[in-house]
Amino acid sequence: MTRSRRRFAPSLIGRLIALFTGAIAVGCAPGSGDTAPMASKEHASESKNTSGKESPQHSTGQWNTLSGKAPLVIAHRGASGERPEHTLEAYGLAIEQGADIVEPDLVITKDGVLVARHDRYLSTTTNVGDYPAFSDRKKSDPSGQSTRTDWWVEDFTLTELKKLRARQPRADRSTQFDDRFLIPTFKEVVALVSAANKTRETPIGLYPETKHPEIFEAIDLTFDDALLSELEGFVGPVFIQSFEPQILKRLRARLGENSDYELIQLIYEETSAAGPNISLGDLAAYADGVGPSKTLIRDTMTFDNGPVRSSFVDEAHALGLTIHPWTFRDDEVDPSVPDIETELSQYYRAGVDGLFTDFPQTAQSVRDQLN
Repeated sequence: MTRSRRRFAPSLIGRLIALFTGAIAVGCAPGSGDTAPMASKEHASESKNTSGKESPQHSTGQWNTLSGKAPLVIAHRGASGERPEHTLEAYGLAIEQGADIVEPDLVITKDGVLVARHDRYLSTTTNVGDYPAFSDRKKSDPSGQSTRTDWWVEDFTLTELKKLRARQPRADRSTQFDDRFLIPTFKEVVALVSAANKTRETPIGLYPETKHPEIFEAIDLTFDDALLSELEGFVGPVFIQSFEPQILKRLRARLGENSDYELIQLIYEETSAAGPNISLGDLAAYADGVGPSKTLIRDTMTFDNGPVRSSFVDEAHALGLTIHPWTFRDDEVDPSVPDIETELSQYYRAGVDGLFTDFPQTAQSVRDQLN
């Protein structure tokens, strides 16, 4: 039986976001000396979660997850289907919609501060190109690992990044909220989730991803100390994920085997039907779980007029690994199924322990129906 949810009021989220952003929303607008507008307090969805239920992650219902508990809804870059990704507004909306976990991707500024962005380059998710003062920062990839010409986060201080505003990077989504919200630091994300947890029986968790840690390491910007420092004192589930095994192995050695932080190795197929780029057996030596591209599960699903099964999920669970596939989107449904509800239901029934979604309200609704 699920417990009654003590909802985190949208007005309170708005006040908290205003509090976190107001003190640092002092950058200049592009090409002017005017004070930049503060991040808008308006972030509430027109379609809020109205289930009235506590998240069922402690449910004793029948689930095929490793723990037997209901699978987690992980807000991929926040409620990024409805707000510009990796903003406090996107994370706040995800919390309102019932996400169990919020996921900030992390990169590092020139002065060593962790900020929430999916990429090192800035042109697709911010208005950096509108700032004449930054025009000379556009250049080829300083790491040499791509041919892209862009503005790179490691060339900007936090103060400079706070002059920018977030934009929707996907062309098929609304730009209604473009140029309104700030780039948050990881510290601000932790503070927002911590504030939300003060009103809840079951705390929201954090799922930071270290982006390109070896590139940053090469220029003396390291994740390890900064990440653990910002997480210190946080009360709630923590998963640390990366595509790069080296940082997870370092963290495992540092944290030990009995850490409360779960380490998650992200994996994918380098070519179609090639299988995972890192085997489950190999990553089980240092990781607590695996975050696979969802196709790795889809390709091993069987139905046989009975329960959905996936040999990939079964193998992960046999190794003691939790499994959190990515990414589920209401506006980008697997062509093999008729709708997002069917897609989500199949993965839940196959036994995934959680999943990444741009639309947490949909994922929560489907899970509640199965619960």
